[in-house]
Amino acid sequence: MVTSSGGVIGTTGILLGGPIHMAVRPVIATVVAAIAFGSMALAQGGRPLSPAGSSATQVGGKYDTSGAEPVYRNGKWIEITYGRPIRRGRNLFGGSGADYGKTVNPDAPVWRAGANESTQLKTEAPLVINGKTIAPGTYTMFIDLKPNNWTLIVSTWPAQKDFNPDDKTAVFGAYGYTPAKDVVRAPMKLDVLPHSHDQLSWEFLDVTDAGGTIALIWEKTMASVAFKVAP
Repeated sequence: MVTSSGGVIGTTGILLGGPIHMAVRPVIATVVAAIAFGSMALAQGGRPLSPAGSSATQVGGKYDTSGAEPVYRNGKWIEITYGRPIRRGRNLFGGSGADYGKTVNPDAPVWRAGANESTQLKTEAPLVINGKTIAPGTYTMFIDLKPNNWTLIVSTWPAQKDFNPDDKTAVFGAYGYTPAKDVVRAPMKLDVLPHSHDQLSWEFLDVTDAGGTIALIWEKTMASVAFKVAP
């Protein structure tokens, strides 16, 4: 059975998918969560509930026209890897006040802006976002959701492949996140789209060698942040 948060209840009563996979059991009159899952929940038939996705671009290269066909050489890759949850009829960004965005992020400190593992930004080029320089490397990305006020977070928290509550040195999704490892926080421009996108996507828009825009698109919302390629 698929739950409202996108998970699946199996025959064991364990919730698979959604923000985390958990079984609930009483311990001395207190209900606690027993985390028990792999890296990706599967729907009936073995298809992943939130398939893995990636979006990439290259900057700073040049076309070599010395051969029979032009070849783009020496470009620097910028890539976002993430899980791609599906709307499945939900009102994704409803609610007000503290309840805003609870459909997509019920209980983590911030939203993973994807599914399963943490969303990751991998860049071979130094980038500038909101005035802060991001050195080449691998980062985790999150979004702090508030009504009409989304903030992109780029962090050096390492990403766990599988959830391990005893590992305090890395995060799974946004579980275990604290702002201690934030590299940059940037306000996101919010646009209402004329049509609904059923599956979450990260995209690179209007890219040149000087920079471009990173955008998250889901339902009728596009949240974007400009970036520059540092010299």
